[in-house]
Amino acid sequence: MDLVDRLEELERRVTALENRPGGGEADLPWAVARLRQEFEAAGARNGGVLLAGALHLPTGEQLNWQAQFATDAVVGDVWTIEAANCLAALADPVRLRLLQEIVYGRRTAADLAAIEELGTSAEIYQHLRQLAAVGWLQTAGRGRFEVPEARLVPLLATLASAQR
Repeated sequence: MDLVDRLEELERRVTALENRPGGGEADLPWAVARLRQEFEAAGARNGGVLLAGALHLPTGEQLNWQAQFATDAVVGDVWTIEAANCLAALADPVRLRLLQEIVYGRRTAADLAAIEELGTSAEIYQHLRQLAAVGWLQTAGRGRFEVPEARLVPLLATLASAQR
């Protein structure tokens, strides 16, 4: 192979490398590209996190929700006992099951008490109080419980992050 052929081959290989997928800003997922633009425009020098969801719940309810947080706000002062308590409330399988049942439409303590494996009424009420104390639940009147709209997408994101 002479020098001209070698140079042409090298140019072809460089061009192929420059044009391959995954090499540039245009190859970012759409949400990441948009989020980068928004944080840069807002002067958030360290970027951030976006939580978003467009949900159709089993109950027929629909929810569109999003929130974004600058990295500095998330890694700053939020590593507190309150955050630990909020996450700890999800560490109990019965409380997770209660949240699941509530999202799926069983919203009264009586409906929940009918599920034998969740425990006694007193135990269920204790779990419901713990979930409500850290904001994963709220009362919706007439003995009904619900996951607040502003907590449902973060709850699902937390559960999704637990997937391996």
